[in-house]
Amino acid sequence: MKKISKIKVQGLEIVTFEKNALDFISLTDIARYRGVSETDDIIKNWMRNRGTIEYLGLWEKINNPGFKPVEFDRFRNEAGSNHFVLSPSKWVRKTQAIGIYSRQGRGGGTFAHKDIAFEFASWISAEFKLYLIKEFQRLKTQENEKLALGWDAKRFLAKVNYKVHTDAVKEHLIPKSISQKQAIFIYADEADILNMALFGITAKEWREKHPEKKGEENIRDYADVSQLVCLAGLESLNAEFIRQGLAPAERLKKLNKIAIVQMKSILESSSIKQLEDSNN
Repeated sequence: MKKISKIKVQGLEIVTFEKNALDFISLTDIARYRGVSETDDIIKNWMRNRGTIEYLGLWEKINNPGFKPVEFDRFRNEAGSNHFVLSPSKWVRKTQAIGIYSRQGRGGGTFAHKDIAFEFASWISAEFKLYLIKEFQRLKTQENEKLALGWDAKRFLAKVNYKVHTDAVKEHLIPKSISQKQAIFIYADEADILNMALFGITAKEWREKHPEKKGEENIRDYADVSQLVCLAGLESLNAEFIRQGLAPAERLKKLNKIAIVQMKSILESSSIKQLEDSNN
């Protein structure tokens, strides 16, 4: 999934996006610093240089196990000669490179990993490169701050009504003489009633399906805002059902039906959509 953003560098709008945890920047936009209508030729001229080919090849060797070194050597040997011409698409096609690519149509152009984009910007203008790095770093700082705020918001929503729920469990389900260790199991069972009602899976089943998730991470840490809003309501309802003396199986059926109805309403809420957008 791509997360597209734009930054402004010395009056030019530069497209950047994140894909598979890698940051890419538009070389086409950077090339407009030298010529609005000649961006393709500017990029090709840059790629004709032996130094450029060596840099691209080194980046691919470090980051791309599928890179073809034989084709790279051929390009490196020919680089700099009068007859040598190299386009981004040809570079990718011949060497299976992943650090740079071109696409056609609306929003198209040539894009490259940030390491390569900064190298291209340096060739364009040392001054432009410095401003590009500064603006890109500012963008990433904003995104990280927004991510941190989004995480805090999600954690806050996850804790809404949590005390109401645990108090009901403590008052109505835990005998006075039970040990702390036994009490933990009862709390976990009640949490799983909510997990089953909303997610259709217990915490243990989720951990078994996601062995790569370690530490204190759990299924609720990966819920979206809509699910967390619904969960907060289910906690209050389950607390009331506990006080009414309903059996766990009966509570689960009721909570599951309520979760289905509420999720449909929540997903249609414009307020929730705005909250989700602010956390993405």
